[in-house]
Amino acid sequence: MTNKSHDDDVAFIKSLAELLRKNDLSELQVKRDYENDGSLNVRVSRVSSVAPTTVQVAAPAPAPAAAPAAPAAPAAPAAADAPEDPAAHPGAVSSPMVGTAYLSPEPGVDAFVKVGDKVSEGQTLCIVEAMKTMNQIPAPKGGTVKRILVEDGAPVEFGAPLMIVE
Repeated sequence: MTNKSHDDDVAFIKSLAELLRKNDLSELQVKRDYENDGSLNVRVSRVSSVAPTTVQVAAPAPAPAAAPAAPAAPAAPAAADAPEDPAAHPGAVSSPMVGTAYLSPEPGVDAFVKVGDKVSEGQTLCIVEAMKTMNQIPAPKGGTVKRILVEDGAPVEFGAPLMIVE
């Protein structure tokens, strides 16, 4: 009987992995309780890099296609110096969870903040929905919103920069 339970658990974990892949999720965690003194805690995740935040590399730098290879070599270090990693910025407001970012409290309503707005500590900047729960993301300090790094309704990872407040 324990072997059947084991086979059921393996099938359950495989179905979770398939759900993760089909829905392009990065992580899924489930706790399954059994009637007779047992439970199964499963966390399925994919290894993902923070590449989406570094995709903001300035592409216009290598624009001259007719230029010889020699000018292209100096352009590469310049492009590496130009983009700043938003996550490393001291005013970066990061997502505390995996979910979907919303910039306004509901569709059709003005955003919580816009670039250039002055905010005070604790003021709601956006919402991250995780597992049908809307989580308000407060400003960690007072300042001015310099950049909004996510689009409304975009999926976000844990630790992904949402905004820059200086």
